Amino acid sequence: MAAPAGGAEAALAAALADVPGLSRLLEIDPYLKPYAGDFQRRYKLFTQTLKNIEEREGGIDKFSKSYETFGVHRCADGGLYCKEWAPGAEGVFLTGDFSGWNPFSYPYKKLEYGKWELYIPPKQNKSSVVPHGSKLKVVITSKSGEILYRISPWAKYVVREGDNVNYDWIQWDPELSYQFKHSRPTKPKGLRIYESHVGISSHEGKVASYKHFTCNVLPRIKDLGYNCIQLMAIMEHAYYASFGYQVTSFFAASSRYGTPDELKELVDTAHSMGITVLLDVVHSHASKNSEDGLNKFDGTDSCYFHSGPRGNHDLWDSRLFAYSSWEVLRFLLSNLRWWLEEYGFDGFRFDGVTSMLYHHHGMGQGFSGDYSEYFGLQVDEDSLVYLMLANHLVHLIFPDCITIAEDVSGMPALCCPITQGGGGFDYRLAMAIPDKWIQILKEFKDEDWNMGNIVHTLINRRYLEKCIAYAESHDQALVGDKSLAFRLMDAEMYTNMSVLSPLTLVIDRGIQLHKMIRLITHALGGEGYLNFMGKCADMAGKGNTLEYKYICKTLQRRMLKDYDRSTKRVGGRIGTVLFFNWPEIKPKKYGGHQRVDHNTDFISGAFEHNGCPCSLLVSIFREKKFLSVFRRFLNL
Repeated sequence: MAAPAGGAEAALAAALADVPGLSRLLEIDPYLKPYAGDFQRRYKLFTQTLKNIEEREGGIDKFSKSYETFGVHRCADGGLYCKEWAPGAEGVFLTGDFSGWNPFSYPYKKLEYGKWELYIPPKQNKSSVVPHGSKLKVVITSKSGEILYRISPWAKYVVREGDNVNYDWIQWDPELSYQFKHSRPTKPKGLRIYESHVGISSHEGKVASYKHFTCNVLPRIKDLGYNCIQLMAIMEHAYYASFGYQVTSFFAASSRYGTPDELKELVDTAHSMGITVLLDVVHSHASKNSEDGLNKFDGTDSCYFHSGPRGNHDLWDSRLFAYSSWEVLRFLLSNLRWWLEEYGFDGFRFDGVTSMLYHHHGMGQGFSGDYSEYFGLQVDEDSLVYLMLANHLVHLIFPDCITIAEDVSGMPALCCPITQGGGGFDYRLAMAIPDKWIQILKEFKDEDWNMGNIVHTLINRRYLEKCIAYAESHDQALVGDKSLAFRLMDAEMYTNMSVLSPLTLVIDRGIQLHKMIRLITHALGGEGYLNFMGKCADMAGKGNTLEYKYICKTLQRRMLKDYDRSTKRVGGRIGTVLFFNWPEIKPKKYGGHQRVDHNTDFISGAFEHNGCPCSLLVSIFREKKFLSVFRRFLNL
């Protein structure tokens, strides 16, 4: 039964009183009025959690610096202070090279709320008993009597040596650490993101390094006109083929590419070029690894995660965080601050946000756009409040911080200010766009493309909620799919991409469509643009050697790169008008056919049409035969 009109009005008035900016949100989108109570409840949960952190921890600023006390730390007197949260443990000990691997010689003292601490005095010469570079383990005795060897969740450096299956925890405590030389660049007005994976950034058949990326890839990114890089697979992950999405050590930069100082140098060098650096952060789930991961850290199936079925992601085969847990909030918020403070990152792309937002994790959901899909019991408000806290924190400590949500559901207000009851993100990924291009290339002949439908997909986004447009990302090029280039040209990329071979119809069509798809996506798809470095890497297999051998050395590939560089210059201009002749996709610098007459001036006139005061007439001829007339309508 519907609530009485008076009751509904009173509920709306209460929501407007509790959420300071809600009136603005409802002014922008009046269809959200029936769900004002949901925004009210979320905002009150957020403010209450923030208040609790203030009262119990001295504020979110102090709370988010818990990496300064948890884990293992060298004190000013040379001693070692250690702290862990292991609520299900019967006993906690520290062992390693320093103790001859005696598991019980250094026991922790049990504190309140499942915390444990240990202080180890320095040597007589005031040096630490655990020197830089030595191996450590936390030993957990479970309530069932098991003896478990674990890596601290707060470990800052882990490595896998030789043929070892598991990672080892290494005490990272150099006498002199890397000192940043350059300040953060100003926040870009128009984001042009180069999504990057350090490990596949070389043509050689091996995992590339931070050093290689710094010296060889960053200059190319700068030359191409990108003002931001988004680094994936940085948080340590034991399984390399997961592309960084099965994190095992959240505070450790992946050692397979080099040392923490070398990653800092990469970020610092990018800043010197005016390039913003984003981290692909994975707080949506964690690896099931226990010996070198977070899973079963204290011997129970809970600790950092929900116990039972709620703590498992069936599709990803991973563990799900208990976002309402006080210590989980401490861990995750501190993790965000660690990457900002310690490594100088300028923001985050939050992975798997859809999975976080809903109890169903988005599995089996079509998300039709009906607003009832975004509210009610299916929403996991614990994780939503965590995301609000995360955005509040990072923008509090660094106002120019950039946050991007990977959300396929289109949840309303996710990218609206928290004061409006929104999620606080700066951008969301326009995930429908690459899906649309895949659908078109798989299901339609060129002559059957529906341009109205394509344009609708490109511009269909919520008012005042900014989007990052992209034709493809790692999801399409690497994770069980094909890149656009491979979909368009398939096996001919191996044999017919060289200018030394005849230009085939497949390659000609593929190159022209590849350029136009990227340009129109850049032009219409959002307030920012993203491109993935490995857009041809799906055909390269292990190590990218095939891409280098068959594509990167050829002129056709270089033309696509030159074209990509030029689109960044066009994309930054206000008032640029672009014409696309899709039916006859036929300029030589970028791999085209130089059929544009640059001596022609196109002048707009005061010819009203379709509600716009001015228009532009463009006539297209081919082989002295009139083909078509286009009228471009401009709001001038």
